[in-house]
Amino acid sequence: MSEAAELHTEKLQIDVVSDVMCPWCYIGQKRLEKAMATLPKVPVEIRWRPFQLDPTLPAGGKDRKTYLSEKFGGEEQAQSIYANIKTAGNAEDIEFDFEAIAVSPNTLDAHRLIRWAGALGYDVQDKVVRRLFALFFEQGINIGQHTVLIDVARDCGMDASIVESLLVTDADVEAVKSEIATANRMGINGVPCFVIDNKYAVMGAQDPGALADAIRKVSEAKLSGETP
Repeated sequence: MSEAAELHTEKLQIDVVSDVMCPWCYIGQKRLEKAMATLPKVPVEIRWRPFQLDPTLPAGGKDRKTYLSEKFGGEEQAQSIYANIKTAGNAEDIEFDFEAIAVSPNTLDAHRLIRWAGALGYDVQDKVVRRLFALFFEQGINIGQHTVLIDVARDCGMDASIVESLLVTDADVEAVKSEIATANRMGINGVPCFVIDNKYAVMGAQDPGALADAIRKVSEAKLSGETP
């Protein structure tokens, strides 16, 4: 690491645009974690931003087999695609269990929960995101259900009673949709996307080395007052 990066004391903001029903976003989260482990002298603040792969899904979600048939043309094609994802996940210690998923959820309410968690601190938000990823992809739990989201809130140190009261309202629905629209206007039409210090975007679940290089580059440029 360069001397500039070693001397960095101001936190870099990394906005991760993602959807918690996106397997590559889960892989991206793990790879970002590995990247940051190689940059211990570069402090960062990770903020999770909303995106929906399929905002047309009904509020109660859709039968997984029906969803896969409509999206990929059938289970057989989906299994071929997911086999590659499983291989990538294994390298990041993710035990994907796609067969356990019975419902493809609408993630709007999950994104509302993530937003509320961010108001309590980005460490709380990070815990919530990690928990949602693990529940959905490793246990097949429907993360669109309010009871599941309330339990996640409680497990991550949030006030579950407040979350329960908010979920039955339209609180922050438009705010989440507005953030997604902003991402679309920025040209983000696939996730994950890592926006570093509002200046440099890394698209896709890049390997840890590529993410670390991008973070280091922005860190050094920020110290020197240059544009990466």
